[in-house]
Amino acid sequence: MIRVLLVAASIAWPLLLGAALYQRIHHQNPAWTSAVYLASAIVCHRIPARSFHTAGVQWPVCGRCSGLYFAAPVGALLALVTRRRTRDGRANAGLIGLAAAPAIASIALELLGVSDIGNVGRALTAVPIGVAVMLVLTGMVE
Repeated sequence: MIRVLLVAASIAWPLLLGAALYQRIHHQNPAWTSAVYLASAIVCHRIPARSFHTAGVQWPVCGRCSGLYFAAPVGALLALVTRRRTRDGRANAGLIGLAAAPAIASIALELLGVSDIGNVGRALTAVPIGVAVMLVLTGMVE
């Protein structure tokens, strides 16, 4: 049951982000959209230059977080469908570490001033982490 709730939450969150953005694009700003933007600001810096914008409206999360959140359902569904269950801490840490390598490399390149991969690049380098983290989390719960 918890696995199914985790999968549902991993699907619901990016849909909620998209719905809040949609409401703001269409100049509707019900209280729940502010709540979504505030909640996302707790875990995301939301720097405008590092965030996607649609119709002049900034997304609730930055480019990198967008990649994480939109990839998470893939990992959760994959764990559910394959019935993946693992509590092997080393294997899980290794998988997440490997998945984090592209994002870590992109962050290092940006900090060193070597390259700015842009928001699409940030989102794409975060996709493996989103998949891996949800694959691990969903595989660990009963």
